[in-house]
Amino acid sequence: TKAVSVENQTTTGFVLLGFHDIPELHLLFFIVFTVVYASIIIGNMLIIVAAVSSQRLHTPMYFFLANLSFLEILYTSTVVPKMLEGFLKEAAISVAGCLLQFFIFGSLATAECFLLAVMAYDRYLAICYPLHYPLLMGPRWCLGLVATAWLSAFMVDGLVVALMSQLRFCGPDHIDHFYCDFMPLVELACSDPRVAQVTTFMLSVVCFTVPFGLILTSYARILVAVLRVPAGASRRKAFSTCSSHLAVVSTFYGTLMSLYIAPSAVHSQLLSKVFALLYTVVTPIFNPVIYTLRNKEVHQALCRLLYIKKTET
Repeated sequence: TKAVSVENQTTTGFVLLGFHDIPELHLLFFIVFTVVYASIIIGNMLIIVAAVSSQRLHTPMYFFLANLSFLEILYTSTVVPKMLEGFLKEAAISVAGCLLQFFIFGSLATAECFLLAVMAYDRYLAICYPLHYPLLMGPRWCLGLVATAWLSAFMVDGLVVALMSQLRFCGPDHIDHFYCDFMPLVELACSDPRVAQVTTFMLSVVCFTVPFGLILTSYARILVAVLRVPAGASRRKAFSTCSSHLAVVSTFYGTLMSLYIAPSAVHSQLLSKVFALLYTVVTPIFNPVIYTLRNKEVHQALCRLLYIKKTET
């Protein structure tokens, strides 16, 4: 009879509580995050348009950057609209919708790890092997690297979601978060989640440490190569081509470590949501800002693009 009663209580959907404990700030949050979301979309779209329209930016580095910007648009669009809905009314989501949101968001986060590693590898080849770089980073190889980054990420998170879809949800239907993240969702399962937890942990460690290790290795070799060059314009140029990517890597991995690597330091659920907010909303807006302010070529391409549009009108 117990099994029957549990089966009868199978949850068909969830309510994302979001920042339910501070309702007085909901309207302010809605306005602020609507502006931030619009800025993320516009900023990253401008980088994609600049990379596609400017002949000078038809290089591997900007091809990868355009992919990163496209990824950021999808990434925030998976989470933010539902979060904004939660500031105005109760944000309900079906179990299938929740798993789909987790799958897309998780896959894009994993793809960003891989893509940042590819970008670091690109900088390593450009600085350490400048004469062979055009041959080593041909169009077909660039496309292959990007396709591998995207497909690997979706395959990894597809496995996790396949395991999560086997879980049964029959208890509370309130998720104390603003999106369907792994831990808040697994905590609501009334069947044994250990297989999904162990598998997810192992895959997360691999997908985090391998790309991060490649980034560190690439930059260690870049540093050695640059220090061999006499101080001057060549050294400054080498460092300037890496500074934007390093800034993006620092913000992305910094917030990722804060949220997932050191969960014991996050005592309150509210603080956990704030870290998640940095990771899902604040970091994606840094990319266009960093690349447009610190990168002269992107800055000039955008200026030319905006100037053409202005003269046409």
